[in-house]
Amino acid sequence: MTEVGGGAHYLTFVRKETRLREDQLDALAAKARQINRNKAEGGERLTDNTLIRIAVDLLLDRADRLAGSTEDELRNSVSS
Repeated sequence: MTEVGGGAHYLTFVRKETRLREDQLDALAAKARQINRNKAEGGERLTDNTLIRIAVDLLLDRADRLAGSTEDELRNSVSS
């Protein structure tokens, strides 16, 4: 894990609990394992939380496109 100012990098983040579907959790864990297997040696360990933060950043980058009143409608509005 990358150290920042003498502490663990993950400690610089604010804890936020969320509810995910089981298939989402499984896919996140599998993708994080795949990325870690395929990356060059060294660097920080990538986790499912890393991927969740990236997904949140992507959503926020597309926030002006969010439209709808259901989860499916909102997802569709930013995924095209």
